[in-house]
Amino acid sequence: MDHKTKVALITGGSRGLGRNSALKIAGKGLDVIITYHSNKEEAENVVNEIKAMGRKALALQLDTRDVKSFDRFVKNVSDHLQENTGSPNIDYLINNAGTALYSPITETTEDQVDEMFNIHFKGVFFLTQKFLPFMNNGGGIINISSGLARFALPGSSVYGSMKAGVEMLTKYMAKELGSRKIKVNVVAPGAIETDFGGGRTRDDENINAMIAGNTALGRAGLPDDIGGVVAFLCTEDAGWINAQRIEASGGMFF
Repeated sequence: MDHKTKVALITGGSRGLGRNSALKIAGKGLDVIITYHSNKEEAENVVNEIKAMGRKALALQLDTRDVKSFDRFVKNVSDHLQENTGSPNIDYLINNAGTALYSPITETTEDQVDEMFNIHFKGVFFLTQKFLPFMNNGGGIINISSGLARFALPGSSVYGSMKAGVEMLTKYMAKELGSRKIKVNVVAPGAIETDFGGGRTRDDENINAMIAGNTALGRAGLPDDIGGVVAFLCTEDAGWINAQRIEASGGMFF
């Protein structure tokens, strides 16, 4: 039996939920590749933390809006893995990278909609497509969505709609990749205290209190509440979970 260490790639892994997920995945015994958009230093800090856990790690720059760069990026990843593991393939792809947009429908511009579409849908679609020839059968894809695809809060129409699109895309991926035994699932965080969206959930006391008051467990979420769920989906224990939306929100607005 081949006990080769499995490899997970997570986009946007230098901070917030991505960072926490990368560390939790490494804690499950996987090697991890993370991408970062601009902050190389933070990304290298995550790599060093993972290496200190005895796992291999690598950080690569990627702009998930720039589909034209994906071929080169996938080649860099597969060449690195071929050289260091003897196989060019990854086992798990976690489409996590994203940015927030808080804007009323009346004020949202075409450029803002295009930006959100490129990051949250088009980028996820094509990065997954480009990696499929370099994914081991029996692996998994985890797409990160949001509670905002289930409930509506004013100002998040574009973001929530893109995430709803990714949730439907996940079902199609699961259907089409089933013959390869690749599982495809969604993890949908509720409101989490990170610097996402300028840190609103963490730093705005009124927003934080509103979230806590509408969550059964009585507080806003923390990165630690999410990373372990993502990591679990990168294990054999989650092998029969497929085409599912797993919301981790502490029971928010149910």
